[in-house]
Amino acid sequence: MNINEFQLRTVNVTRYVTPLREGGSMPAIAEADDDFLYVLKFRGAGQGVKALIAEIIGGEIARTLGFKVPEIVLANLDEAFGRTEPDEEIQDLLKASIGLNLALHYLSGAITFDPTVTTIDAKLASQIVWLDCLLTNMDRTARNTNMLIWHKELWLIDHGASLYFHHSWQNWEEQAQRPFVLIKDHVLLPWASELEAVNAEFSPIITKELIYHIVGLIPAEWLCEERTFNSAEEHRNAYARFLELRIANSEIFVKEAQNARQSLI
Repeated sequence: MNINEFQLRTVNVTRYVTPLREGGSMPAIAEADDDFLYVLKFRGAGQGVKALIAEIIGGEIARTLGFKVPEIVLANLDEAFGRTEPDEEIQDLLKASIGLNLALHYLSGAITFDPTVTTIDAKLASQIVWLDCLLTNMDRTARNTNMLIWHKELWLIDHGASLYFHHSWQNWEEQAQRPFVLIKDHVLLPWASELEAVNAEFSPIITKELIYHIVGLIPAEWLCEERTFNSAEEHRNAYARFLELRIANSEIFVKEAQNARQSLI
């Protein structure tokens, strides 16, 4: 598929089904006008649109690298949704999220990945650890793996905690070139023995063209909320530059992951 031809679909939310109360952002299962169920992530939740931006960047980079990721769509939420919800907390969340949100296909019947039950080989473990080092994803721990088994295949979900530098944008160019020390808590790190080989395989895939295409999927209205930049385009380019620097210095985060793994085994 030509990456330049790929865009995120937009759906309209037609029915709020039930909240998912895991974590602080309170996503929900919702139905859209294409008759599919989605896990709906709200712009009005605690981390705001930054979590949605991280979800797009992280999820689409993962998909490009060959991981299974539920389809990501943009989801319009009408103002009428907040009027009939009896739960005041949910009602406030819905009212704060009118407009464009983000959703992922709901994998009905999926079960949470458990490393004590499902064996992951060294190559796949190394690939996922490498991805999370690139994205600075702090949320793939034993407590919360953010991986699902669906139809006997491993799926990656919830990249909203990635790219945590963007919550302040302080020294972001320096941060792009730093090791990711939180990789020590990664649930798959003990099995990630092929990081150098994965780095050689994956780094050339994350090209400048790919990076700019993926950051181009971020809705401009989400980028206008950040006062650090003078325009949405300047903001978008900063994400691209961060990823370019991260890839150019990938040996730094690979070495950190290798050292953290050595302390575990």
